Order: sequence, then C-alpha cells, then structure tokens
Amino acid sequence: MDLVAWHDPFLMVITETRMSGARAEEVIESLPFDGAAVADTIGFAGGIWLLWRSDLVQVDVLSSTEQEIHALIRVRSQSLTWLISAIYASPRFEERCILWNNLRILANMHDLPWALMGDFNEVLAAEEKYGGNPVCQRRIRAIKECMDDCNMMDLGFTGPRYTWTNKRELGNLIQCRLDRCWVNPGWKEFYPEANVTHLARVNSDHCPLLLNLNPSLYSTSDRPFRFQSFWLSHSDFPTVVRDAWAEREGNLSEAINNFKDKAQRWNREVFGNIFIRKKNVLARLLGTQRALASCPNRFLITLQEQLTEEYNLILQLEEELWAMKSRTNWIISGERNTSYFHISALNRRSKNRITCIQNSEGEWCHNLEEVKEIFNASFKKLYRTEQIFCPSIP
Repeated sequence: MDLVAWHDPFLMVITETRMSGARAEEVIESLPFDGAAVADTIGFAGGIWLLWRSDLVQVDVLSSTEQEIHALIRVRSQSLTWLISAIYASPRFEERCILWNNLRILANMHDLPWALMGDFNEVLAAEEKYGGNPVCQRRIRAIKECMDDCNMMDLGFTGPRYTWTNKRELGNLIQCRLDRCWVNPGWKEFYPEANVTHLARVNSDHCPLLLNLNPSLYSTSDRPFRFQSFWLSHSDFPTVVRDAWAEREGNLSEAINNFKDKAQRWNREVFGNIFIRKKNVLARLLGTQRALASCPNRFLITLQEQLTEEYNLILQLEEELWAMKSRTNWIISGERNTSYFHISALNRRSKNRITCIQNSEGEWCHNLEEVKEIFNASFKKLYRTEQIFCPSIP
C-alpha cells in the first residue's frame, strides 16, 4: 500500500504470491486496482498477479501459465499499445527451460513493442551473485540465448546491486540479482527515458522494482490546505484552534490564515512525523542494503535487522493513526476496520488526481503544464463574454 501511495503505478506485478482461489481474490479486491489477471500457484509455491487501473490502461490478457502472464497494454493517455509479460521463473532449471522456449515462440508470433519483467530466478554473470556456490555457466547460457533470440535488452537499474538475499548471517549470506526488466528495441523507442529502480527490501527476501516510463513528467507540487476531520479526535487540537483565534476574533481572514499555518505545522509535527520517520527509516534501510551488497559484514547485517524492526514498529503506529483517521466511519460501521478505511482513502485520493486531459483536437495531454493551461483556457472561455458594449435603452 505504501508503494502504491508513493509511486502511483498504473500497473503492478506481484510474484511468488503463494496463494490462489478465494483467498487470492479477497486480497486482490482489497488493493486499489480494478483489473487483475492471476496465474495460480502450484500447491503453495509460485503465483503471479498482474494488477492494473482500467481508467489509465486497457489490458487484454492473451495467455498465462504457472510461470508467465502475457497481456496487451493500451495506454489511454498516449495512444500506445505494447505487450507485457509478467514472469515468475521456476526455481527448477528444467521448468525454466520450458519458460525460455515459450518466450521464443511468443517472440516469433508478433513484432510489437515488448517488455518482460519479474523474477527470472537466474543471474547473468558471476558479478550478479555474492556467496554460495559458483554460478552455473550452462544455466546462464540458456537465459542469455533466450533473450538474444527474443531480441531483448536489459534496462539496467539504480539502487542496491542485488534484488534477493537469503537473509543469513555473514558466513552463510547469499545475494543475487534475480529480478529485472527486459525490453525490445520497439518498446525502448516508445519510452527512451524509462528507468528501473531497486527499492528498499523490508520483510520480503526480494526488493521491489520500480519501472518509471516517463521520469520527467512527474510533479511534486504542494497540496492545498484541507481541514482533516480526524484532527477533532486529538486532545491537543482544541489548543491549536484556541491559540490560532486568540486576539484575532475581529479579523476573520487573519484568523483563518493563522489557523491554517498552525494546523499545518501541528499536523506535520504530531501526525506527519510517523510518515516522515517511515520514509527516513526506509532510506536508511536502502543505504544499508546498498553497502551490504558492496561490502558485507556483521555490523551491516545487524543494522539491517534493527531498521527492519523499527520499520515494522512504525507500521503498527501508522495502523493506530489510520484508526483515528477513520473514527467517524467506524463508529457508524460498528467495527474498527482500519484496512478498509486506509484503502478507501487511497482510492479517493487516486480518483481525485487528474493526470491527463483531452484538448480541443481530441489529443491526450499528460504534461502537467499543458493540463493546467487547458483548464485555465476552458474556464476563461466559459466565463468570458464576447459582448464589450451594451447600448443604452431609451
């Protein structure tokens, strides 16, 4: 949920879910995506979920197996169509060879822009593994030949070198780069600035990968001030209101501005500190894992464990915060379902965000400045009159 809130993806791939059936449907319905394709597990192993937001993309699932989901992506705002393959390669080499052959067959059936992403359970060079047994050249040759036959290129990455760890002590520590994103030249022409970031690993043995298609299009503009009803449940809030309005009862505008400043500062220091702490801990965890990939030692392993524990403690505090935020609702609903109200808040926030708009020629504009200009021009046209002179009536 944090990854969705921070990065606002239109599509998400989750691998090795280890669940299927009714339980998988229940979890998927709780996530802020309204489209889903599932590759079922084999017993309690494997599993792939391909999730998307249908307001931003149209997804047509073409085929799937236990190791792959292939779908056609139509990006509504850009009128682009390309093929995506969500991958969870089997830990067993014989079954991975079946996947490599399937990808070759698919490559011969189309000439579309194509992106492969997920857990390939294989390294490509000795430099992509730390600890454990030496790499197997036969297995490396198999995946490289498959990617060459499919005309694929690795998008590379920023962040820690390895995407998987066995989370053992230094003497038995193994780290590998198993997760990656491949694209063919046609896809690269669509998104020449696309990049991949290895994000911080928390409780999983894999780190999340973020594929950013258009890095220059995102904006970090400040949000407008909004009164939050959950502030009323905090015992300190009446003091904030009283101090803001003290000696300013005669000037309504000044009192409101003073209250806004004090409320924002109080929200940042009292409520917002949980989110700031969480991001700071996650940043430290990412730095520790980056250092651990370069020079493993016991201090870094211990620090990683401590930061993970601290992050989980912050998550517990955040759960209490979301319960406070949703207090009005769960008084009506009769139970303290913090997960439901957290998801509802994120869904509302996502729906309220305008990411693109059609101009008068019917073309989609997704640049923030262009969207602003279209809105300004439309409202000016709506409220401006062409009549500049009104003759007097005798």
